[in-house]
Amino acid sequence: MAETLDLPSRLAILPFRNKVLLPGAIIRIRCTSPSSVKLVEQELWQREEKGLIGVLPVRDAETSVCPVLSPGVANDSGEQSSKIPFSASDSHKQDTKNQPELIHWHTRGVAARALHLSRGVEKPSGRVTYTVVLEGLCRFSVQELSARGTYYTARISRLDMTKTEMEQAEQDPDIIALSRQFKATSMELISVLEQKQKTVGRTKVLLETVPVHRLADIFVASFEISFEEQLAMLDSVDLKVRLSKATELVDRHLQSIRVAEKITQKVEGQLSKSQKEFLLRQQMRAIKEELGDNDDDEDDVVALERKMQSAGMPPNIWKHAQRELRRLRKMQPQQPGYSSSRVYLELLADLPWQKASEERELDLRAAKERLDADHYGLVKVKQRIIEYLAVRKLKPDARGPVLCFVGPPGVGKTSLASSIAAALDRKFVRISLGGVKDEADIRGHRRTYIGSMPGRLIEGLKRVAVCNPVMLLDEVDKTGSDVRGDPASALLEVLDPEQNKAFNDHYLNVPFDLSKVIFVATANKIQPIPPPLLDRMEVIELPGYTPEEKLKIAMRHLIPRVLDQHGLTSEFLQIPEAMVKLVIQRYTREAGVRNLERNLAALARASAVKVAEQEYSVPLTKDVHPMAESLLDTRLADGGEVEMEVIPMGVNSHEISTSFRSSSALVVDEAMLEKVLGPPRFDDGETAERVSSPGVAIGLVWTSFGGEVQFVEATEMVGKGDLHLTGQLGDVIKESAQIALTWVRARSADLKLLTSGEINLLEGRDIHIHFPAGAVPKDGPSAGVTLVTSLVSLFSQRKVRGDTAMTGEMTLRGLVLPVGGVKDKILAAHRYGIKRVILPERNLKDLVEVPSAVLAGMEVLLAKRMEDVLEQAFEGGCPWRQQSRL
Repeated sequence: MAETLDLPSRLAILPFRNKVLLPGAIIRIRCTSPSSVKLVEQELWQREEKGLIGVLPVRDAETSVCPVLSPGVANDSGEQSSKIPFSASDSHKQDTKNQPELIHWHTRGVAARALHLSRGVEKPSGRVTYTVVLEGLCRFSVQELSARGTYYTARISRLDMTKTEMEQAEQDPDIIALSRQFKATSMELISVLEQKQKTVGRTKVLLETVPVHRLADIFVASFEISFEEQLAMLDSVDLKVRLSKATELVDRHLQSIRVAEKITQKVEGQLSKSQKEFLLRQQMRAIKEELGDNDDDEDDVVALERKMQSAGMPPNIWKHAQRELRRLRKMQPQQPGYSSSRVYLELLADLPWQKASEERELDLRAAKERLDADHYGLVKVKQRIIEYLAVRKLKPDARGPVLCFVGPPGVGKTSLASSIAAALDRKFVRISLGGVKDEADIRGHRRTYIGSMPGRLIEGLKRVAVCNPVMLLDEVDKTGSDVRGDPASALLEVLDPEQNKAFNDHYLNVPFDLSKVIFVATANKIQPIPPPLLDRMEVIELPGYTPEEKLKIAMRHLIPRVLDQHGLTSEFLQIPEAMVKLVIQRYTREAGVRNLERNLAALARASAVKVAEQEYSVPLTKDVHPMAESLLDTRLADGGEVEMEVIPMGVNSHEISTSFRSSSALVVDEAMLEKVLGPPRFDDGETAERVSSPGVAIGLVWTSFGGEVQFVEATEMVGKGDLHLTGQLGDVIKESAQIALTWVRARSADLKLLTSGEINLLEGRDIHIHFPAGAVPKDGPSAGVTLVTSLVSLFSQRKVRGDTAMTGEMTLRGLVLPVGGVKDKILAAHRYGIKRVILPERNLKDLVEVPSAVLAGMEVLLAKRMEDVLEQAFEGGCPWRQQSRL
């Protein structure tokens, strides 16, 4: 019908954004914007005969490369035609801004008629929409573009040839040849598609009946081609050019189908019965081969191989790594074992086989200054570390002993290890062994297990990336053993210098040299460490600090660190030494300084609140905001006096702020201590008060938190001669109580503990011995003398001296045996204000470790037999000893 179509001189224009309608093609669109809805109502819906409209491609302004139209002028019908810029609003998008969206019009379009119209209403907005089926008829060229209301009209001129011109053109030999080539290529494409699509038969009939000049547009319109190619087809007014472009597009589509079939045949030829699950993988590989793309996974493997070559592996391990790498190359990335093999090789490449941190020449003086700056006191410990470093200086490859720092929490064990690393200029890595019960945490898991990983030592070496770090084995006494193995036993190989040069991690499955690593261990107590492991370490005890040492540590280290952590300085908060002493005496009775630091932090937090409130109420900044009412004017109006401070002009705002803050620095006093920390937790008169009645003795015990003072209470009641023990006691301390009672009963007559007529000390009465703080487990062999003293005090109704504490174990014959932890126990007695301590005579050698300042203010009494203990424990000695036959 295009040959007989009579086009009007002006058509309403419906813009198509980034889309082209070709003659002979049919398209279905939905009009929702106000401009397109108005166009359909005016030009198509209200006319009795189906009207014609022009479809004009438009392009967004930011992507436009085609020419634009010149603006039109007013026409004969009087419709308003203003100067239209080279842009217009898109009819398919409703404008939400005052400025229209910039688009460019194409100079050529297609006249179209509506084959079907349907009207709809959207809910709940009530907006009217139209669905239009349009058929392209013929090409036209836009001569002039004008605006009619919300949509556009254009003065056009027809581009397609008339029927007479077409008949003459069909006699052209070139057009006949192009037509035959186009039909042949199209038939070949249809024959290829006929095997996959059942509807291709209709296309074959269409190819035989429709004229060639129309068939080119219809055939190309069914392809998915780019917008640029659609515009080129629309602009092909000449029939020869149009047939050439159509033949090119059909041939390209045919070749793409053939390439896809070639890929499919190639993949299917490689498939076997056992490879069907890899169908998609083979297709992807074939596609990459056709495109010539490189395999990214292969590039990663090559990069991994280069990394492994530069890792410096020993020859035997390099052979093992190459064998594993060849196995990896044969695997597909989707196979289950590919990821584990890849991770294993990356670990081998990341481990520091030969890379070591360069050690500078050891300066013992600088190392000593560093230790003194980081830690106060600990003279013997520092001396041992300096000796260790001196040996390392004289013989760098010396296999020195493994140092094990043993002491209660908060005494600086971990920081000492860090100071050793700093003195040696080596990297520091900490391995936490607290709660480890699985041997695999040390040796690693076998690679056959899912989720396997190397041990903590290999992981730590990978993290620091050097083979000679200082490695801290923290909390070595808190490892356990169960069905998964014994980690402490696995550490035997690690800490043995004769074995760790070929340490075998189960995950690595190749030997790794740990002989260059300096191991340092920490523990709270020695007893849980297995003897074979303890034999491989040199134990250095850190028993704790005296109150004087705590005071120095607080003033030099803790207070500056706490102020810095809370954003304060000495200009904001000042803590005098007297207040620090009160915190030590009344709020913290510990071996370390951890609780002391917590209490100082509590004071800093309380001060931070006051400083922050002060900063908020009196802002001293450069940006001063004007007040709503002048305070000076108000006070002058009321007749008040105004105090002024003259500030020199050279003083800047920072100096003013500093002077203000320093004048208002907060000084901690006793009232602030009680307000922030609460009432005192400890009282100096506690010991004297608790031994004010007979049957109570003061003992000294050792715990994982250091030395402690332990009260032992005994009482009697009517009964059958039974002994009751309470206080969550262990088996050893229960046996000590039985021994103590037996000894007292055996010596009751000599000690004049029996009244006239009594034969048995326990006749008609029971004895109850209690250890206060029943929630704390208690056990050990050092409470024997304390139990005997408590029972003698009970039966004789004499009070034990309140300033005397004791420790020691006794035999059934009355001999006093030595005990351990003497320094910790004497420091605990010193913290509690006890002036006299009774020790076994054989513990005299241990007094060398006690600080002289502590011994100067304390009387140490040595006892060889139980009678010596009783002589010193009671006021005025033991009056019945003169008459006894002991």
